Amino acid sequence: MLSLPNLLTLSRIFAVPLLVFLLWPRPTWWDYALAFGLYCLMGITDYFDGYLARANGQISKAGIFLDPIADKIMVASVILLLVFNGTLRGATVVAGLVILLREIAVSGLREFLAGLQVSVPVSRLAKWKTTLQLVALGGLILGGAVPQWAWVHDVGVAALWAAAALTLMTGWDYLRLGVRHMD
Repeated sequence: MLSLPNLLTLSRIFAVPLLVFLLWPRPTWWDYALAFGLYCLMGITDYFDGYLARANGQISKAGIFLDPIADKIMVASVILLLVFNGTLRGATVVAGLVILLREIAVSGLREFLAGLQVSVPVSRLAKWKTTLQLVALGGLILGGAVPQWAWVHDVGVAALWAAAALTLMTGWDYLRLGVRHMD
């Protein structure tokens, strides 16, 4: 449990309350800037925990369990806070909602299939989906730090919609796989 990859994953989970604090209802540009820095650091640990686990032969059951949870906690927290503080508003909230609902549904599906001893590997498209989600949310956080550059926010919104589209596609793929085992 105390391998470097697992500690990096745990650090992401433990950093979420600080990220939430920085994005709480009326963040200043400075809060957004600090949140963006922390968010980038969390994204870097997301890359390196898996890389180091594979490179050093330290893949563990705890890491396999915790890594997707850390990702979902981070993404869900940021989406909820960006809606709460008004960064995401109007129809763009739907893109965030699509992402949240898919994450919950796929987690439930994985839990169900695990009970049947059916493994559901993460698809390449799902990895792209996660990457696009992280980039989109990072762009939205950065947009709050540099409000004079409205295009940063707009790029974050466009990337969020693209991530929502990939989210629907990968969710559908997982659902089709799961339905085969629901007899």
